[in-house]
Amino acid sequence: MSPRRHPVDVLLCRVDPDVPVPGYAHPGDAGLDLVTTQAAELAPGERTVLPTGIAIALPDGYAAFVHPRSGLAARCGVALVNAPGTVDAGYRGEIKVIVANLDPRETVRFARFDRIAQLVVQQVEKVRLHEVAELPGSARAEGGFGSTGGHAAVDGPAASNGYASVGSDQEGQ
Repeated sequence: MSPRRHPVDVLLCRVDPDVPVPGYAHPGDAGLDLVTTQAAELAPGERTVLPTGIAIALPDGYAAFVHPRSGLAARCGVALVNAPGTVDAGYRGEIKVIVANLDPRETVRFARFDRIAQLVVQQVEKVRLHEVAELPGSARAEGGFGSTGGHAAVDGPAASNGYASVGSDQEGQ
């Protein structure tokens, strides 16, 4: 059994005094629910930046990541343009969420205090880079962008006909 972790103390300032303090919807949830403080309407293909009404001060060694809500994605085609968005420990401004309506036909409407994203706080490591002329080998080597298969675009007939699979050619990007 792993030792029980204690919650990380994070300072919170409500930029909008009426915004509810973010919370976990269910025990065991990884993300705190973020709401918007501003009503918005997005036609198909449009994007906007929605304010959350909160600012936080994370301890050094932590970052918060703004993740999409799966229900909004599945039901409404709402995506976060830069998911996950990163909130660094030194950032003290209001957290804002860049949302896009990917639905080809329906307009998406947000009302004040609608849940729009979730905030996951994680410990992050600092790294020290060491430049080398060549990297050591590995089993994976340079395989990426779907190199392990598992999708029709990678495993299907086009892959055996010499056509490039989706996302497999970085030069063409």
